[in-house]
Parts: sequence; structure tokens; C-alpha cells
Amino acid sequence: MDLLILCTGNSCRSQMAEAFLRSFDSRLNVFSAGTKPAAKVNPYAVKVMSEIGIDISSHYPKDVEDFISQSFDYVFTVCDNAKETCPVFSGKVNQRLHIGFEDPADATGTDEEILAVFRKVRDEIKRDFYDFYIKNIKDKL
Repeated sequence: MDLLILCTGNSCRSQMAEAFLRSFDSRLNVFSAGTKPAAKVNPYAVKVMSEIGIDISSHYPKDVEDFISQSFDYVFTVCDNAKETCPVFSGKVNQRLHIGFEDPADATGTDEEILAVFRKVRDEIKRDFYDFYIKNIKDKL
């Protein structure tokens, strides 16, 4: 099963969602990309994922255009509808779904305050994508 997670910068939410889906089931082909890829994965995202034993330090932001010729079973957007314009994938897709999260990269304050926001969003991403995996994918593989 092929899955693509989209956001704008591909530096936080989509990277975490990709890593979680891969951790749920190694049979999934999971990719993430952005419409305006950042220069690197956000170091706070790397840190909060490492806290729970998932290493995304070698991940890098990718451009959605790199995947346009591929087909996917599911394409997810993870942007916060209230604050961002969700990217659109124009390639071949069986199902498009939106599972939105606030952008932790917008967090301000001390390192601990910023990390708290990243941890909250990380845990929401894990919860929501695991729920999706159990309800929609697990028994179909």
C-alpha cells in the first residue's frame, strides 16, 4: 500500500506522520513531501521523535513534484485548515484525506515551551494516524 503525506514545508508534521506510519507496519510504502520544502527537517521534530525511539535525523524535505508520476492508495494533508492552504496532489490517487494539526514550527517561547508544543502535536499525529491505520489499513494488508 502506497501512502503520501503532504504539507507545505515537509519539515515537521508530514515527517512525523511518515515515520509513525512506517513504524506501525513495515509493509507500507510511505512518503512525505511539501509544496515549498524547507531546507531541512525541523530539529525539534527530530528531537521529540527520538524521545520515543524513532530516528528521523536522516530524513530531508522533498518536493511534491518528485512524486507526481507515482500513484498512491492514500494521500493525506496534515495542514491546519484555519491557518494554511492545504497542498493539492494532482497525481493518481485512490483516496484523499485530511487529518489536520497545528504547525508546531509556529511555536514560540523557551526551548521547553517549544518542545511541549512539538510533543503535543507528535502525540496527536501518532494517535490519529494509528487510529486511521487500525480502521482502514491493518486488515487489508
